[in-house]
Amino acid sequence: MSEETLQNEGAETREHVASILIEAPIRSVWDEITKTGRIQRALFNTVLESTLQPGARLRYYSPDRKRVFVVGEVVEVEPPTRFVHTYVFTMKPGPPTLVTWDLHETPEGCRVTITHSGWTDAHEDVDKQIAGWREILALLKAEVETGSIPLKTRIQYALMGPMSFMLPRTTKVSWADEQGW
Repeated sequence: MSEETLQNEGAETREHVASILIEAPIRSVWDEITKTGRIQRALFNTVLESTLQPGARLRYYSPDRKRVFVVGEVVEVEPPTRFVHTYVFTMKPGPPTLVTWDLHETPEGCRVTITHSGWTDAHEDVDKQIAGWREILALLKAEVETGSIPLKTRIQYALMGPMSFMLPRTTKVSWADEQGW
């Protein structure tokens, strides 16, 4: 199951580490987390758009591409073991943080470890975002191991589209464009 810790790196920044074992080949897990242009159900039904080259822009869009939920820049890509990018959650934009995906092959499959670092007092709802990583890992495990995600989650995703008009203005693609993201 998932192992997690919240570590202090001094008084000003914090990092969160979550890990899960997925019973699948490392390449299958890598392909799922780095797939672009198609829906990633494990990542809250978003579509990753990026060239996945260091320095490239990165965006996680709604399936209709009218909203963008995460913006950032690719920092490092080492297939199939490491993917690092900056991260700004557009629902509550704050200073960029850093997300590191580390994949390690094990006899049972692939250990996925996410380290989300750079949290400061300027960030809001850190606990909710940390809970989001736990959910993402569980959904990633389900998706890669079984090809599906729980029915409850699929229903939530179906309801999200029609309700998107209620989302903050900061999730609109035009707003992200104005910010230079």
